[in-house]
Amino acid sequence: MEAHAAEHHHGPPPANVSSRVDARVLGMLLFIGSEIMLFGSFFTAYFFIRVVNHYPWPPPGEHLPVFVAGINTAILVTSSFTMHWALRSIKTGNRAGLKAGLVLTLAMGLTFLLTQIAEYARIGFSPSDNAFTTIFFSLTGLHGMHVFIGLMLLLAATLRSFRGHYSPEHHHGVELPGIYWHFVDVMWIVVYATVYLL
Repeated sequence: MEAHAAEHHHGPPPANVSSRVDARVLGMLLFIGSEIMLFGSFFTAYFFIRVVNHYPWPPPGEHLPVFVAGINTAILVTSSFTMHWALRSIKTGNRAGLKAGLVLTLAMGLTFLLTQIAEYARIGFSPSDNAFTTIFFSLTGLHGMHVFIGLMLLLAATLRSFRGHYSPEHHHGVELPGIYWHFVDVMWIVVYATVYLL
């Protein structure tokens, strides 16, 4: 029977599938690994400027909105919990919890991004002023781009959830954006601690 099926198979051979990790989840984890290396290069530049060159941080006369960024951090961290709630809800067949969790996550992510943009408008320096301002805008801007991408993924998942596309058996459209969103949250904690607090 198997030999007969092999004779009539067209195209490339079936991929080797691991029983431990779904290929889609593995793909997302590998992508996040590459993103960690990207952020690592920016953190290397930050530490080179600050530690190796003994650059004052922040430079005299510059001020970072630590309190506002702290509130923004709390908002983003909370959004990880609502994202987890959304995923747990669909795994148990709770569609109302799924929708509520995704909408709340989307709203908090958008609030974070808009607050970051407002911070840029009021911060009082530009990327070209000095090495400090360049790395500040580079690190926070890189993260902001990742938040925007995460919001697009969340928007797609939210729209699909309202159309009834997910079920306890088929929910990778929620799980994959969730993994990405948790990465974005953790990376912001590192950025906030490094740039604003240390």
